Amino acid sequence: MPSRSELRKHYEIVGELAPAIHKIQKAPYRVTADEYEAYLRPPHDVGGEPDVPIRYEEKEEEQWELDTYVTCEVLAWRGVWNAEERRRRGNNDVGQAVYLGFPYYGRWILAAARMLVDKNLISLTELIEKIAEVRARHDAR
Repeated sequence: MPSRSELRKHYEIVGELAPAIHKIQKAPYRVTADEYEAYLRPPHDVGGEPDVPIRYEEKEEEQWELDTYVTCEVLAWRGVWNAEERRRRGNNDVGQAVYLGFPYYGRWILAAARMLVDKNLISLTELIEKIAEVRARHDAR
């Protein structure tokens, strides 16, 4: 079982994996054993790891969260993906920086967008154009 200082060190390394604060390195690239371990560990696999108690709080879902849930369920009903594909793309395949940095339903949106592009149901260009359209509509408010 790791000590508190070892856990703190691990979490500090994981925090540096976030793209916004990523350390720029010049070749040859060097990865320490601790960094290697942080990169390899699936972010949602926390079973058996020591941690402090978490206070559970009831939270009313925001409208965007409800809309995201419904959209993802409709994608499933239409046969675009199943629950396992959503979980894998929303939890396993995102990396620790995204897993810890995005809200829960934010990862659902990312997973849905990736799935639609990966399955050639929309092109990446169409997705980018739609994001720009929605952003412009939002900024105009």
